[in-house]
Amino acid sequence: MIKTRLAATALFCALLATTATAKDHPGDESIKSGGYHGPETCEECHPGTARKFLDTVHWKHASKVTNVEGLDPGKEYGMKNRIYVMCNGNDIVNNLKEIPKSPDTGKTKFTGCNTCHPGNHLSDVGSSGPEAEKAIDCLICHSAEYDFSSRKPFKDAKGRVVMGQDRSTKSALTVGRPKVKNCMACHEAAGGGVVVKRGFAFTKETDVHAAKGMVCVDCHRAQDHKIATGLDPNNWANDGTLISCADAACHGAKPHKDPDLNRHAAKVACQTCHIPRTGGAFAKDFTEWEKGSDGFYEPTTLRKEANDTTPVYAWYNGTVANSAHFIGPKGNRSDAKSRITPFKIFQGKAYFEEKSGELLSMDFAPPMANGDTRAGVESASRTLGMKNPAQVAQKAVTGWQTIYFGSNHLVTKTKALFCANCHAPNGVLRFKELGYTDQEVVKLTNPDLYMKKLAERQREEW
Repeated sequence: MIKTRLAATALFCALLATTATAKDHPGDESIKSGGYHGPETCEECHPGTARKFLDTVHWKHASKVTNVEGLDPGKEYGMKNRIYVMCNGNDIVNNLKEIPKSPDTGKTKFTGCNTCHPGNHLSDVGSSGPEAEKAIDCLICHSAEYDFSSRKPFKDAKGRVVMGQDRSTKSALTVGRPKVKNCMACHEAAGGGVVVKRGFAFTKETDVHAAKGMVCVDCHRAQDHKIATGLDPNNWANDGTLISCADAACHGAKPHKDPDLNRHAAKVACQTCHIPRTGGAFAKDFTEWEKGSDGFYEPTTLRKEANDTTPVYAWYNGTVANSAHFIGPKGNRSDAKSRITPFKIFQGKAYFEEKSGELLSMDFAPPMANGDTRAGVESASRTLGMKNPAQVAQKAVTGWQTIYFGSNHLVTKTKALFCANCHAPNGVLRFKELGYTDQEVVKLTNPDLYMKKLAERQREEW
C-alpha cells in the first residue's frame, strides 16, 4: 500500500509542470487516499525539506548577528535567548508552560513566548533530529483552511505540555503559498496581543501592497524556507537574506518619474515618505501588572491602533546600538550608507541587576498568576543559572529601556509625505536634530524649495 501511494505521489509530481492548475496540488490524491501525517507526507514530494527547515530562524528563533554592537560573533541570538523590554523574557525562561492557578478563580492556563514556534513543543526551539523533523507544523504556514483553534497547548497522558496542530485531511488539501492570514496569525499578534509589538495591520485599507492583492511572501521571498527580511534594529535574528524597497524585483533605485524625488532616495529611505504613520504599544511596565477580567495579570501596557502614531526619524546605516537602556539605529548624515528612516519608539520599564546594570529577564508564570513581579525575576534568574537568584530579585532596581522598531509596513501612495510635509517649518523632520546647521535648516525650510512644484500639484488637484 505504501509503495503504491508513493508511486502515485511521484507520478503526480512528475505531471505537475503539464497538468497542474493554480488550484491543483499534485499530492492531493495521495492525501485523500492515505490521509495527512505531518512532514513525512509532505516529504513524499519534497524530500529533505524538513531537515533544512530546522536550520531556519522560524525554527531556531536565533541566528548569528553581524550588525548589532556588543554581540559575540560566534554565538546565535534571537527570541530564543535575548532579553529586551518588549517581551522582558525569552524562550529559555518563558517556554510553553502551565502557569500556577489564579488565587481568585482557581483556574490555570498555558502560556509561553514560543507558542508561535512551528512545532509541537516536545521537540523544542532549536532542536534537531528525526523527532524534531516530525514535529514541524507545515500546514500552519501552507494551508488556506488551517484550523487555528486546533493549535492550542494541552497536557498529554504523560503530563507534558504539548502544542496542538491541525493535521486534518481537509487542511492538507488546501496547501499552497502562505497567505496573509498564515503569516499574520503569529506576526500580527506578537508581543501580547493584536497590533502590539509591530503596530501594523496588513489589510487593503492599511497597506497599498495588500490593496493590490499581494501577500507577505511576495516581498518576503523564501529559499529553502529562509525568509528575506529587512534590517530592523529590534529584529536581530535573520536567515541571511535581506530585502528593501529598492530591490530590482520591486521598485528599483529610481522608483519615481520625478527626478527630484529620485534624488532624495540617496539620503531618505522610501519608508520615510510612504509610511507616515505607525501604531501599537508604545510603553509597557513589567514592574506593575494589572489584573484582567479572567483573574490573571498582564504587564501594564499603553498602546494605540495601527496608523495612530507619528514615527520618529533618525539616520540609519543598518547597524544597531545595543545597551541595557537603548536599542536603536546607528548612523549620521556624513555616512554614505545612512538614510533618514522612520521608527516606532517603544519604552519598557523592567528590573535591572543592581551592580552590573544589566537588564534582568522575567518568568511570566508567577506574576501572571498573582502579580508578584520580583518572584518572576527570581524564577528567571534561577532558570538562567545566576547565583543567589532570590537576592538578585530582591536587590534588583527598576529602570527603562528605549527601543526603536523599524517602520516597514502600512505603506501608502495616496497619503505619502510630499515636499511641505518635511520642509515646512512645522514639518515632520527635525533637521537640527538630524545634524544640520542653523544655516542649513533655514534653507531646508524655505518655500523656495517646493513652491513651484506644490503649486503645480495643487492646480492639478483643483
